[in-house]
Amino acid sequence: MLLLSSSVVGRRAFVPATASRVSFVGKWFLPGAAPLLNAVQSASSHNTSSRIPKDGLGLHDFIDANKNKPLTVDDISSTTSATDKPAKGLKKKERLRLPKWAYSKIPVGPNYKRIKGNVKELKLNTVCEEARCPNIGECWGGDEGTATATIMLMGDTCTRACRFCAIKTSNKPPPVDPEEPINTADAVVKWGLDYVVLTSVDRDDMADGGANHFATTVEALKERKPSLLVECLTPDFSNDDDAIRRIATSGLDVFAHNMETVERLTPKVRDRRAHYRQSLDVLQKAKKFAPSVLTKTSLMLGLGETHEEITQTLKDLRDVDVDVVTFGQYMQPTRRHLKVKEYIEPEVFNQWKEVADEMGFVYCASGPLVRSSYKAGEFFIKNVLLERRAK
Repeated sequence: MLLLSSSVVGRRAFVPATASRVSFVGKWFLPGAAPLLNAVQSASSHNTSSRIPKDGLGLHDFIDANKNKPLTVDDISSTTSATDKPAKGLKKKERLRLPKWAYSKIPVGPNYKRIKGNVKELKLNTVCEEARCPNIGECWGGDEGTATATIMLMGDTCTRACRFCAIKTSNKPPPVDPEEPINTADAVVKWGLDYVVLTSVDRDDMADGGANHFATTVEALKERKPSLLVECLTPDFSNDDDAIRRIATSGLDVFAHNMETVERLTPKVRDRRAHYRQSLDVLQKAKKFAPSVLTKTSLMLGLGETHEEITQTLKDLRDVDVDVVTFGQYMQPTRRHLKVKEYIEPEVFNQWKEVADEMGFVYCASGPLVRSSYKAGEFFIKNVLLERRAK
């Protein structure tokens, strides 16, 4: 599968600082949830946070110097804390290394080079590059038929300025290319994909937020290849009913809109025009306008959220019938962006997946390097959609 983007958007994590014994979540009683949540509390009570240098992180922090040495279970279990104290004599401004489990491979391989070349040739922008996704080597360098990329529509400049996102911002971005829907559809079909993810920058400068342009791209894809599965990671369109309906009923298979973080942290993490309850409304309306469409969202961990806040967010998502949720570790893209409050252990991500499964989500992908568009998750969702089509 291949996820493309003809422009690009960045959107993306956390673990609780405190936890309490919970066996009821809203109106759901979770069999066996108390032990799971207590396990999360136990894992979170350890010193798993890492001091992040004031000047942020660099590329070398994300690349394992011993990249040829595979990560083993022993490596993970021995990483009980991400707070390795610097050696004596370490200067204040020197950067701490990331935990081993947060390393990414250097992008290499023929598929990586082929996709990068095609993207440049077709003048497409990808979230993979613009948002500095740590999975670019894994996704672009995958075997034939498994390589993925996420296409971003409506340019590479966003009208909003979320404090976690590396995408360029401007109140007056360049006008959209009217030929983009057709060009994107032709390129995706030519590549022989069976699952594609489209996303976009926010375009508050357009009357409909770019909803018609987005939907026209979906329709062009479906016209050329009806069997193609299309996931759309959308802006909030200022919660406009007509814009949300236009996208939700365009023929897409998955409607995704990211919550990003818990309610308390939303004003600090996201642009002032993005609101927690507004994003919930967008997901609820998408399901209302297109009941058969899967709805999906993503949360970043490591921004200072608590166990109770995460639990409440999951409950809020189930209240509006969201089907899929993903968890990933927030990584500071540049020194100008929000700093990481803590690095979450892989075991804790696994425990949150179990909690989400118990709450009734159709699917949950959870791990330090999981992002909204994550090929393992897309593979699972693809199978779910195919099973539904067969019925």
